[in-house]
Amino acid sequence: MLVLSKTARIFSKPRKREVRGFLRSINFRPGTLFLHKLVLGIETSCDDTAAAVVDDTGNVLGEAIHSQTEVHLKAGGIIPPVAQQLHKENIQRIVEDALSASRISPSELSAVATTIKPGLALSLGVGLSFSLQLVNQLKKPFIPIHHMEAHALTIRLTHKVEFPFIVLLISGGHCLLALVQGVSDFLLLGKSLDIAPGDMLDKVARRLSLIKHPECSTMSGGRAIEHLAKQGNRWLFDINPPMQNAKNCDFSFTGLQHITDKIIMQKEREEGVEKGQILSSAADIAAAVQHITACHLAKRTHRAILFCKQKNLLSQTNAVLVVSGGVASNLYIRRALEIVANATQCTLLCPPPRLCTDNGIMIAWNGIERLRAGLGILHDVEGIRYEPKNLSK
Repeated sequence: MLVLSKTARIFSKPRKREVRGFLRSINFRPGTLFLHKLVLGIETSCDDTAAAVVDDTGNVLGEAIHSQTEVHLKAGGIIPPVAQQLHKENIQRIVEDALSASRISPSELSAVATTIKPGLALSLGVGLSFSLQLVNQLKKPFIPIHHMEAHALTIRLTHKVEFPFIVLLISGGHCLLALVQGVSDFLLLGKSLDIAPGDMLDKVARRLSLIKHPECSTMSGGRAIEHLAKQGNRWLFDINPPMQNAKNCDFSFTGLQHITDKIIMQKEREEGVEKGQILSSAADIAAAVQHITACHLAKRTHRAILFCKQKNLLSQTNAVLVVSGGVASNLYIRRALEIVANATQCTLLCPPPRLCTDNGIMIAWNGIERLRAGLGILHDVEGIRYEPKNLSK
C-alpha cells in the first residue's frame, strides 16, 4: 500500500457537498444500458487538464481537455504554481464535460483511473485529490496510473498489438526505451541521463527567440523548431551526435543544447545581432539540431532492437516498435525511426498525434487494461499518494 506523503496535505480537497452538487449537475441520458466495463480517466500530470470515458472494447465515449499551452508559452516555460491553479479552476468542468459527452451516469462507471506518477507535484496533487473525493462519493474502485505506462499502452487502443513490443517514449519531460512484456511488465532498456528531447528543443527555440518569429509566434518550442527546420540547411553546422561510443541504449541531450548555445552566440557575434533578436541562420540551426536529435534517437533505438533480438526477447521477423509522446509527432524524427524499423524488420507504429500528447483517453485505456488484467485496482484508497519524480516502474 502506498503511504500518504506529507506534501499531499497541502492541497485543498473539494468539500463533500461540492462533489455531490457536481455529480447532480452532470447531464446524462437515462435508460441507457452499458454492458461493457467503463473507466473514467483523469490526467493532470503537467499542464493539460484532461478526462475521458473509455469502455473495454476501446470505444471513447466522451472526452474533454483544457490546454494551458498558451499561458505557459507567454511565460517562456511551465510555472508549476500557475499550472496548479489552472488545474484547480478547470478540473471539475473537464470531468463533467467528459461524463456528459459520454451520456452515462457516474454510477455506471466501473472505476476511476488517475495519473499519480511521474509529473509535477503541484499538478498531480490536484488530479489525485479530486479523484479520491470522487471515488469515495461514488463507492467505485480507484486505479492509480503511471503516466509512462499509459503512453506505452495507448497503441493497443488504436492498433491490434500483442506483447512483447519495444516502445520509445519521447516528450518534453521524458525519454525512455523499454520492452513491454505485459500490462505492467516493462524491461527498461535505456533512458535520458539528463534532460528530455522535447525540453532540449524547447530551450533551443527559446534561445533562438522563435516566439518573435512571425511564423512561429503561436507554436510550442518543438513545433517551431520542426516548422523552421523545413526551410533550413542541416549540413551548415558540424555537430556530432551524443554518446557515440557509449555501449548502452541511454540518451543525453544537454551536450547538444550547450553546443547549440555556443553556435548561436557565435552567429550573434558574426551577424551583429543582440540576444533576443532573430538570426538569419535560425532555420539552419533548427534544421541541424532537429537532425542530430533524430540521429541520436534512431541510433540508440536501433541498438535496443538489435539487443532484444539477439536475446530472443523480440520476434525476429514481425516485431513492433511503438513511438509515442509529444516529440513523436515530429515527422522528421518519425521518418528517421521508420528507417530503423525497416532496417530491423520491425513495424513502426505511432498513436495519432492527439494521443501522443497528454490526454485523458490514454489514462482511461490504461485503467481498462489494468481492470481486465486485475492489476492495481484499489477498493481502499486510504494512504494513496502521488510520486512526482519516479520515472521507473
